Amino acid sequence: MQAALAIARRWLWGGGSGCFSIPFPRSIQTGIPRFQKLLENSDSATDKELDSTQSKGFSYLPPVPGAESSMRWDGKKFEEIPIVHIKATHNNTHIQVFTAEKVSLVLLTCGYMGFRNAKKSTALAAQTTGIAAGNKAAKKGVHHVRVVVKGLGPGRLAAIQGLTLGGLEVISITDNTPVPHNGCRPRKARRL
Repeated sequence: MQAALAIARRWLWGGGSGCFSIPFPRSIQTGIPRFQKLLENSDSATDKELDSTQSKGFSYLPPVPGAESSMRWDGKKFEEIPIVHIKATHNNTHIQVFTAEKVSLVLLTCGYMGFRNAKKSTALAAQTTGIAAGNKAAKKGVHHVRVVVKGLGPGRLAAIQGLTLGGLEVISITDNTPVPHNGCRPRKARRL
């Protein structure tokens, strides 16, 4: 082991044949005064650009329920945007589009789209179902949606991609997967 380390050290620091030498600094001398000088000499124009790009009401997080938000999508508030519920199970993927008043507009599953048996659980089936659900919702006047995903199936992300390919713009994605606090006993492990 020590011989291997010695060979590697010799190769890195230029002791071997056919290798070039790499200078290795003994110590790097940087201190707080040097960094303060760099900060004083730096351009303040970049700070002004950053301040101008950030607006007062902008946030990457969705607005808190009940709080007024300045952001609008097609003239609608965040609470008025339709919701797409995606339930991704291990055997199927269900996609349902609701209005803000909880009225169902579109309900599609992979089985309804013509996929049978094990093909229902694929990502391709979920993406195809997402495209069809997006097209149907767009025909009913829906353009911007909030997505709520439940489950850990293979069609989780593919269904969201299908919605965007179907003509819908996704505003927010919420994971609503139920996590048990060691509730039910899981099924036995599959032996291959």
